[in-house]
Amino acid sequence: MVIKKLKEAFGFGKSKASPEEYIEVDLGRDLPRKAKIVIRPFVLKVFEDINPILAALREGYTIAVIDIKFLKSKDIIELKRAVAKLKKTCDALEGSISGFGENIVIAAPSFAEIYKGAAVGPVEKVEKVERY
Repeated sequence: MVIKKLKEAFGFGKSKASPEEYIEVDLGRDLPRKAKIVIRPFVLKVFEDINPILAALREGYTIAVIDIKFLKSKDIIELKRAVAKLKKTCDALEGSISGFGENIVIAAPSFAEIYKGAAVGPVEKVEKVERY
């Protein structure tokens, strides 16, 4: 009985549906919920650790904060390869990449822009701390 009604509804049955009959389809119920932006930390210990970072960037909703300290101290050539691969992916996604300090790299997709101007206010290094 159910199959017969489905066939009739889609025009496969013996009886044709009159022009006044219609089927209501709710198109809004299957829409995905709005995605949230995620700022996600990563640690780059070996070159292969770059793959989950690239996958997260390709999803389009992740800003990656990457700690490069371990790979920097271990193998500078691998670090350069990893950063080059990150830069190439960010360029392809029309995103941006920038270093913060000596051990942090930020990579963002196209919806976010990384400010690359001068730091706000002077940053002074303390050479010697005097004790009283």
